[in-house]
Amino acid sequence: MKTDPRAADTPRPTPADDPGIGARAAELVRDAVLGDLARRVVAQCGADVGLVGVPEPLPVAVPGHRAGEDGLVLRHWAGTRADLLHDRPVPTGTGLGGRALAERAPSWVPDYRAATTISHHHDAAVSAEGLYAMLTVPLLHGGTVYGVVYASLRAVVPFGDVRIAAVGRLAATATRALAGAAAWGRPESARPGAGPAGSGRTAPVRPLTPREHEVLRWAATGRTNPEIAARLGLTCNTVTGYLKSAMHKLGVRNRTELAVAARESGLVD
Repeated sequence: MKTDPRAADTPRPTPADDPGIGARAAELVRDAVLGDLARRVVAQCGADVGLVGVPEPLPVAVPGHRAGEDGLVLRHWAGTRADLLHDRPVPTGTGLGGRALAERAPSWVPDYRAATTISHHHDAAVSAEGLYAMLTVPLLHGGTVYGVVYASLRAVVPFGDVRIAAVGRLAATATRALAGAAAWGRPESARPGAGPAGSGRTAPVRPLTPREHEVLRWAATGRTNPEIAARLGLTCNTVTGYLKSAMHKLGVRNRTELAVAARESGLVD
């Protein structure tokens, strides 16, 4: 088939030229990244089931909530045996994923069904899948939550630092890809770094680990190291170590600067 030689000279629109193309490209990348994240949680972190919830208005009503309310919908999964968790709406604040979305912080329980710190709107679906231990990590960048990843096991076990860190690393990598893709669909003036120099802090260069994030979240509310240690079941020295690491990553020198930087970076409310 012959081609028109002039076609080679015709410039093709790029994401920068056409925000519509950028938005469609960002959506394709998002689906690919989140689907891969769910699979990697199972393949690389020893989880039985990986799930990823995407923030969007709820498509259907959930008991106690109306359709159209903000929340997550579980759009990606790996390792599931039933389909009750597929495309499941999760209102903000409900279950472990809705809690991670509301608090913008990682959370985990050794036994989902017996947990007293979460709502139990999703027990039937969780039980049908045979899940007990569950960890959720928000995909947070620059104050925007791009999703929540779940790592779940079919056993009652505590989540150790090794597994938490492994899920956190996967979440951080996926978040960077999502944030980069999302920028394609924005006008040039709205992209990060387009404003005047020195106009505010940027997100940390190196992402915080889930443990650092959780300790930081409590420190930002004014809790002392002993109080944080007692709440999280850690030693004071361990809490101090996490705080020092978070300070180094955020480029601050004391707890006051840490709290300010965490809020400006969207790491805590």
